[in-house]
Amino acid sequence: MDQKNFSKPLSLAKVQVTDAFWKKEMELVRTEVIPYQWNALNDNVPGAAPSFCMRNYRRAGEVEKERKAKGDKFVQIKYPLDTFETLPKDGKMDGRFYGFLFQDTDFTKWVEAVAYSLTQHPDPELEKTADEAIEAVCAAQREDGYLDTYYLINDQDMIFTNLKDNHELYCFGHLTEGAVAYYQATGKDHLLKAAERFADFIASKLGHGEGKKAGYPGHEIAEMALMRLYDLTGEQKYLDLAKYFIDERGTKPYYYDIERGLTCPEGAERYSYNQANRPVRQQDEVQGHSVRAVYLYSGMADVARATQDESLLKACETLWNNMVHQKMYVTGGIGATHIGEAFSFNYDLPNDTAYAETCASIGLVFFARRMLEIQAKAEYADVMELALYNGVLSGMALDGKSFFYVNPLEVLPEACHKDERKFHVKPIRQKWFGCACCPPNLARTVSSVASYAYTENDTTLFVHLYMGGTVEGEKVKASITSEFPWDGHVSVTCESDTKEPYTFAFRIPGWCASYEKEIPKGAEVEEKDGYLYVTKVWAKGETIRLNFPMEIQFLASNPLVREDAGRVAVKRGPVVYCMEEADNGKNLHLTKLCVNGEKTAEAADELGEHFVRVTAEGRRMKLGDAEKQPLYHLYQKEEEEKTKLKLIPYYMWNNRGEGEMQVWIRACE
Repeated sequence: MDQKNFSKPLSLAKVQVTDAFWKKEMELVRTEVIPYQWNALNDNVPGAAPSFCMRNYRRAGEVEKERKAKGDKFVQIKYPLDTFETLPKDGKMDGRFYGFLFQDTDFTKWVEAVAYSLTQHPDPELEKTADEAIEAVCAAQREDGYLDTYYLINDQDMIFTNLKDNHELYCFGHLTEGAVAYYQATGKDHLLKAAERFADFIASKLGHGEGKKAGYPGHEIAEMALMRLYDLTGEQKYLDLAKYFIDERGTKPYYYDIERGLTCPEGAERYSYNQANRPVRQQDEVQGHSVRAVYLYSGMADVARATQDESLLKACETLWNNMVHQKMYVTGGIGATHIGEAFSFNYDLPNDTAYAETCASIGLVFFARRMLEIQAKAEYADVMELALYNGVLSGMALDGKSFFYVNPLEVLPEACHKDERKFHVKPIRQKWFGCACCPPNLARTVSSVASYAYTENDTTLFVHLYMGGTVEGEKVKASITSEFPWDGHVSVTCESDTKEPYTFAFRIPGWCASYEKEIPKGAEVEEKDGYLYVTKVWAKGETIRLNFPMEIQFLASNPLVREDAGRVAVKRGPVVYCMEEADNGKNLHLTKLCVNGEKTAEAADELGEHFVRVTAEGRRMKLGDAEKQPLYHLYQKEEEEKTKLKLIPYYMWNNRGEGEMQVWIRACE
């Protein structure tokens, strides 16, 4: 592992995004999504499932206040821990915890999104709201640092008794991510100190040593959160705890057996759902809950970088290759089955029952960026770009007021309503979810998208994603103009002189067969691992111009993907396309796309969105009076008619009401 290849993300305070596409998305999050989600956290969205999040924090604060008033002798009323409470039919709640046991994270992801938004657009009123919410959250923390409202309210004697299922360390992870982000954006450390105290409490209770439990998270994220805390503070103890969680995971005897009191193990692979069936360095296939998996892999990559652990990096590479080359949808979605929100077997990628949770695509982005920090390889950035423009953005409506949890690649609304196997697929975005992990996760990712676009080290500024804006690295300033994702022209102007040679490294997108470049005189140019390296002593005003032509591409799947045999998907640049009923009528399954026919890409402005629409020649089977035909009949050549198929970007689907949708289309010559 060569440290010279390492890089780190730029501070968001040093990047200002002016990009037409991403600035619009960021402003949508700032003006619509963040306020909407604040109302959701406080159960103020009519018709939406209640969150109970801020109510739980305030209730936990009351419990802590009562405990202190009684000199720690207060014995609280204990509530059952084996059920999730919803709002009683009479609307009257008692003092127990309500909602899912990880409901705390609705707030901590929201405050992280707020932090990123403040770096781009200072907002005193929003900051005041966040500060007041942070006060309520911190008031719930015990003096020893523990902070999880599910146990603080219901039964503090049961803390850390079910790490496998009950998400305490997951809640800690999101608390820490939000706390670090808020400190970096505002300089305020109230929430950060709370996260540090919680981390110290965890370190005192979990690990190797007398009086400690040899436990680790059931739902991962604490690993990469601890690494973020380590990167900020330099405290070795946080790196040590993250490394312990990763090294201990999947070792025998299984901690989850010990925790559950199992004396008769159930099977060798029983903890694959939690990625804890084997030590991480022995895992060669991505398995189990897809979000948990990519959060773990992100933490593994962080620890591999910090400790220069070659074996851990090799494990990351092995898992990456299996996921991307055998278990990833063409949209950058991962997690093929709703059973356990999990990966399925290799090449099993059904379209109409796909799970492809929004959070899973976000976690894939996390993993990709961390692998890029170790070594700039275009494949990592290609996948990161694919997931962001498709699998992530599809999770939010164009107005920012409704969301998908599941992101299918084919939808027949009637099946979603009537077929129990497809009940998890919603044919229209929802206002909110009782399990609301995706909307605030999406908000924090979009608000921080610039942190995925650039990384730097002492000699190089890496441009992984193309978005317009200004960048101030440690040794160089630059302004960037980009027309992505609709046009491949990019220009980068150096806005400062350099006293010694400095390098700009530009990703050459994998979807681009050839590209054009205009480089200032005197520069050294090299292509390596899918990046164009341009090195020279820069003078202010010197400009690099690049053009990555965006051709309409018809993609075929590996023939082992049974669902897509004989079908094509349409892609242009980083954007995957789909057909919708609104443009092409009902019964999309009767259409074929002519791969050798004429195709066009034309700019369009609809639904408040500027985009490129693709039109392609196709054929449609004549339906006739199908209901009067026999269920089965002797085969005869299908009677077809010519048609024009209209396709829109996948992330835009379902913004014109409920209707059919299809990404993979039957192909014909």
